Amino acid sequence: MHLELVTIVVAEYDPAIDFFVRVLGFDLIEDSPSLTNDGRPKRWVVVRPPSASTGILLARADGDVQRPAIGNQVAGRVGFFLRVDDFDAAQRRMTSAGVEFVTEPRREPYGRVAVFLDISGNRWDLLGPSEPSTA
Repeated sequence: MHLELVTIVVAEYDPAIDFFVRVLGFDLIEDSPSLTNDGRPKRWVVVRPPSASTGILLARADGDVQRPAIGNQVAGRVGFFLRVDDFDAAQRRMTSAGVEFVTEPRREPYGRVAVFLDISGNRWDLLGPSEPSTA
């Protein structure tokens, strides 16, 4: 058993795909036409970090009930955690691509961490090893 997908509600598909693929370096796994439960067109868009087994379904907000979830998936808390092998390199690359970090890097028992915002404003932890990479 494994967790296959989690959903992030986004405003539009293409800017979200660009952010996750070009900016964060995820792979675009699928982008297929689909239908809502009541038969309207939508897309089935899945992105995933390289070598990961769990992906993210990018779901465009559909209606007044879903729009408030954009950027507020988990009520303002950090709800997503991106682990990298080289924290410094990842943070530099992400910053140069325009990612907004809302905290300075710090050390915690589980490694180095800094909070950043995704394209919608959801809070993520960038996580890396406790010690900087020597590579």
